[in-house]
Amino acid sequence: MIDEDTLLGVLNTTPVVNGRTQDLWADDAGVRQWAREQGDRGDTASLEWLRTARDVLQTATRGSLPEVEMRRMLADVHQLPEVSEAGLQWHLQAPPERMLSVELVLTWYDVRERRPGRLRPCGNDECHLFLLDRSRANTARWCSMKTCGNRLKARRHQERARRTATP
Repeated sequence: MIDEDTLLGVLNTTPVVNGRTQDLWADDAGVRQWAREQGDRGDTASLEWLRTARDVLQTATRGSLPEVEMRRMLADVHQLPEVSEAGLQWHLQAPPERMLSVELVLTWYDVRERRPGRLRPCGNDECHLFLLDRSRANTARWCSMKTCGNRLKARRHQERARRTATP
């Protein structure tokens, strides 16, 4: 199953670089390599489902759940219990080309349930990245304090300085 850091990495595959949004999965080679690293075949159908899952989860994390697309991705998906001496385990069954996409969706729902309100977009409106706030106080605002946080704090400081300097 996909972990929350991997999910965050997928959500962050559309960064803004020099003021322009980049899609690290626009090229099949990039998304195929990622899929294969996760144990997927990386065939064309799988890649399209992965891009769809990423886009739907980005939209949902920003606030509006695309229910129709989510239902389409989860159609014909089942979790079946298996009992053994090791205990009860659940096994995911999905069409092979959607297995990895379904795992992303299930991980997204798991994170939203276990860490409510902590998976969110960066507080910098010019940034398209997401963060998973692991702070005790749940007060993280930026994907990175080093980039977005410092940039916004410096901008606010300059605005305050300008207001106090002009009569």
